[in-house]
Amino acid sequence: MPSWDSTQYLKFRAERQRPAQDLLAGIALQAPDRIFDLGCGAGNPTRLVAARWPQARITGLDSSADMLAKARDGGDDDIEWANIEWVRANLNSWKSPEPADLLYSNAALQWLGDHETLFPRLMDMLSPGGVLAVQMPRNHAAPSHTCMFDAICAGPWATKFPAEREAAPVAAPETYYSILAPVAGRLSIWETIYHQVLEGENPVVEFTRGTALRPILEKLDENERAGFLEEYSARILAAYPPQADGKTLFPFRRLFIVAYG
Repeated sequence: MPSWDSTQYLKFRAERQRPAQDLLAGIALQAPDRIFDLGCGAGNPTRLVAARWPQARITGLDSSADMLAKARDGGDDDIEWANIEWVRANLNSWKSPEPADLLYSNAALQWLGDHETLFPRLMDMLSPGGVLAVQMPRNHAAPSHTCMFDAICAGPWATKFPAEREAAPVAAPETYYSILAPVAGRLSIWETIYHQVLEGENPVVEFTRGTALRPILEKLDENERAGFLEEYSARILAAYPPQADGKTLFPFRRLFIVAYG
């Protein structure tokens, strides 16, 4: 897992929050009592969950102290949510202390491996009729991500990385169907491509610096980081040139899963 910078991540708060809202809208639960937000980050999606079910007991879990500090601070939200507890935890080893009516996870589980084991394990933590609701980015075949490997191969820093591009951390929808169908009473899977309109100079680079680019940059020293970013930025600008109005159109694919126990 990379370290996290909540300020960089939240530069694109609106773009990152839209999928969280869409995932929430796809959950058919009336009055869940116990909810866990897996990988809550700075807490913005967690507060959306709390606003929908204000009587629920909610725990936001994340491995990043920086993100949790931002979550506890409340960010731009002046409302104090008394029903939210913020807990630092490693999701690879975390186990629900009690049956969950909802396990909600927005853009977090792609950082964890072995989904064939992970997803059934999470389903086992649900109460009867409980829900596992997950959104994960599936943009790894797009230039935003393939250009990272191209830029790695283009410089002397290539020796710090695997010689071949790693497999995408998020599989195709049919893979998750085969994993979850045997253990779910009802299952909904869909994908959405968000055609994000971004402003600024080469904004796709700024977007990925908040997430997928972080593990790469952390392996580089200061000089290597500057050289790599120059290589990556040139490729990204060619792949996502500004539109006539100066803004950049950035298509981004995301996978949604809502599984009922």
